Amino acid sequence: MGEAGGGGGGRAAQLKHTGLRPGWTTGACATAAATAAYTALLSGDFPDPVTIVLPKGQTPAFALAAEELRDGHAMAGVVKDAGDDPDVTHGALVRAAVRILPAGSGVVFRAGAGVGTVTRPGLPLDVGEPAINPVPRQLMREHIARAAARHGGTGDAEITVSVDHGEEIARSTWNPRLGILGGLSILGTTGIVVPYSCSAWIDSIRRGVDVARAAGRTHVAGCTGSTSEKTVVSLYGLPEDALLDMGDFAGAVLKYVRRHPVDRLTVCGGFAKLSKLAAGHLDLHSARSQVDKGFLAELARAGGADEALAAQVAAANTGLAALQLCAARGVPLGDLVAAAAREQALGVLRGAPVMVDVVCVDRAGTVVGRSSPKGP
Repeated sequence: MGEAGGGGGGRAAQLKHTGLRPGWTTGACATAAATAAYTALLSGDFPDPVTIVLPKGQTPAFALAAEELRDGHAMAGVVKDAGDDPDVTHGALVRAAVRILPAGSGVVFRAGAGVGTVTRPGLPLDVGEPAINPVPRQLMREHIARAAARHGGTGDAEITVSVDHGEEIARSTWNPRLGILGGLSILGTTGIVVPYSCSAWIDSIRRGVDVARAAGRTHVAGCTGSTSEKTVVSLYGLPEDALLDMGDFAGAVLKYVRRHPVDRLTVCGGFAKLSKLAAGHLDLHSARSQVDKGFLAELARAGGADEALAAQVAAANTGLAALQLCAARGVPLGDLVAAAAREQALGVLRGAPVMVDVVCVDRAGTVVGRSSPKGP
């Protein structure tokens, strides 16, 4: 297959630096499958491998894993290779079934088994549409037109995209929460999966904000996990589409909400993770930021801790241990962390019209720190 492209910076530079192998999006795979199937309808033969042209000019070739031609119907399938990205769709069989439509019909898209249907507003597709995103649709239209010009067709076709076991795979994605039901989305803007382990998650955060805004939600919550989600629901009664699975990517939530404001944002998560945000870290992953016990000691001093307690906090084994030390002495370290995290969040928001509050929880979901809401 092809390369991720040249150039001296950006994604290509990161790939070169990391040595990670890029892969191909579900949209690129669907385009390859649809091109092969439509070509077979016109010519009687499946091109194998089938070569497509991606938006930035790369020309990957895909081997066919399945093909069928009968009675004015053709189907081709391509196995998705996500490269070194930890993508849940890696290895999935993406199929495109094509039939010729009367002249003037254009290209019509259908969701087959394992591809979802949009049921909520806020996504780049209308409600009721197959979850085949705009760029893959355009890519398929262009390749159908090229094949038609090459083999004497009209370019009018119905394309039904399916993914084997897609409905099961989709349970591991944000699709159900975003209102995409029945399977996966066919995605991709460049056709290339660049192996950022965080890229798909951050993109899903952005789509979550879009869906919440489109649903008229004025209060959303960025949560580090399922425990904090449950806490937020119990505190505020927020509906599912107002909950953002922030994970470790606090910065991604804050930066997107800065550009697409909501009236109120609650940030909720484990005390240790949010102590990292309080200290200025926007990526809360354990491999990329650590709990700063010295910072916690400074907060404890500000909250009334004497030097002996501050020294104990600085030497504590974990953030939770520091919290427990302070709780035993009546120092509200959890509230202090929540307030400091709120200030960091407001700094990232840069005056955007968003009220922010922060809730810290322990592993059981008990609230151990909380700030009041504050705006710009």
